[in-house]
Amino acid sequence: MKEGRKNAKKWLYWFSLALALIIIYKVLDSFSSIGNWLANLSSVLAPFIVGIIIAYILYLPSKKLEGKLSKIKILKKRSRGLSVFIVYVLFFAIIAMLIRFVVPLLIDSFKDLANNFQSYYVGIREKIMELPEDSVLKSEYVMNSLNSVTSLKIEDYINVDRISAYAHGIISFASGIFDIFVAVIVSVYLLLERSEIVNFFKKFSKAAFSKDVHKNVAKYFNKSNEIFCNFLVGQLVDAIVVGVLTSIAMSLMGVKYAVMLGLFIGLFNMIPYFGAIIAVGISIFITLLTGGLPQAVEMGIVIIILQQVDANIINPKIVGDSVKISPLLVIFAVTIGGAYFGVMGMFLGVPIAAIIKLLMDDYIEFKNSKKSKSVKQSANSEEEIVKEKIAAENIDKKK
Repeated sequence: MKEGRKNAKKWLYWFSLALALIIIYKVLDSFSSIGNWLANLSSVLAPFIVGIIIAYILYLPSKKLEGKLSKIKILKKRSRGLSVFIVYVLFFAIIAMLIRFVVPLLIDSFKDLANNFQSYYVGIREKIMELPEDSVLKSEYVMNSLNSVTSLKIEDYINVDRISAYAHGIISFASGIFDIFVAVIVSVYLLLERSEIVNFFKKFSKAAFSKDVHKNVAKYFNKSNEIFCNFLVGQLVDAIVVGVLTSIAMSLMGVKYAVMLGLFIGLFNMIPYFGAIIAVGISIFITLLTGGLPQAVEMGIVIIILQQVDANIINPKIVGDSVKISPLLVIFAVTIGGAYFGVMGMFLGVPIAAIIKLLMDDYIEFKNSKKSKSVKQSANSEEEIVKEKIAAENIDKKK
C-alpha cells in the first residue's frame, strides 16, 4: 500500500514537471503573439492608466482642500465634490496657460538654438584659439573634444520635427479625444469614490487573509501610499518652484533661453542628486556658448546657490520626512533604476527603495525581538531549574 502511494507520488511529480515544461515551451514559442496581445491590452488600458496617474497626482491637493471645505457647515456635505471640481479647474487652467504661453516660447527657443548652434561653437573655438599655448583650455583633450563637435549638427537632434518625434512616443496614448475624455472621467470618479474603493480592498484583504496578515497589508499599504504620494506630489511642486525661480533669476541676468533652461532644470530636478547636476551642467554649457565665460560662471554660481536653498529649505519643507533614507541609498536607487528602467526608474527608484528599507527594518526588528524573547525565556527556564535544584537540596538537608 505504502509502495503504491510512493509510486503514485513519483508519477504525479514527473507528470507535473513535464506539464510545466510543456507550458513554458508553449509560452516561449508564442512569445511574439503574447507580446502583441500585451501591447494591444496596454493600448486599450492606456486611458485608465492615465486616469489613475492623474487622480494620484491630484489626490493630495483634493484631500487637503476637502478638509478645509468640510469645516464650513454649509459646504460639509458637498465638500468632496467641490474640492474635486476646484482642483480640476485649476489643473486645466494651468495646462491651458502652459499651452498658450510657455510651449510656443520653448519651441522658439529650441529652433533658435538649433539654427545658431554652429555660430555659437565657432565663437567659442575662436576665443579658445586666442588664448596662450600653455592655457588649460588649449590642452589636447579639450581640442579633441572641440574637433568632435565640429561634425555635430545640432539641428538634426533639436528641431520641431525631432521634438515631435520624441514626444510622440510619450503622448501617443492621448492622441485621440476619446482617450483623453475617458482618462479625465476615470480620474474624476477615482477621486470622488476613493473611500468606497479603499473600503472594498480593505474588505477583500480581510476576507482573503488572516487577521495578522490583513493588519500588515493595511499597515504597509498606508505607509507605501504615504511615501509615494508625498514624494511624487512633493517633487512635482518642488520642480515647478525651482523651474520658476531659476527662470526668473536667469532672465534677470540676461541669460539667453532663460525660460527653456529654467524649465529644463526644474524638470530634471525631480530626479534626486543626478538630475540637478546634469541639468545645471548642460545649462552652464549652453550659457557658455550663448553668453560667454563670465555670464556662464555668474549663472552657475547663482543656480548652485538656488539648488542649495532648494535642497536644504524648499524640498524638505514640501516633501517632508516621507523618504527617510541615506544619500548613499538614494544614489544606489537612482543608479539601478536608471540602468534598468530609464528616466522613470531614476525617478521612482527612491520611493521604491524607501519602501524596501521600511520592510527590511521591520523584518530585522521582528527577528531581533523574537530572538531576545527566546533568550529571555531560556534564561528564565534556567533560573527556574536552578531554583528547583536549590529547593531540592534544601529539602534533602532538612531530611
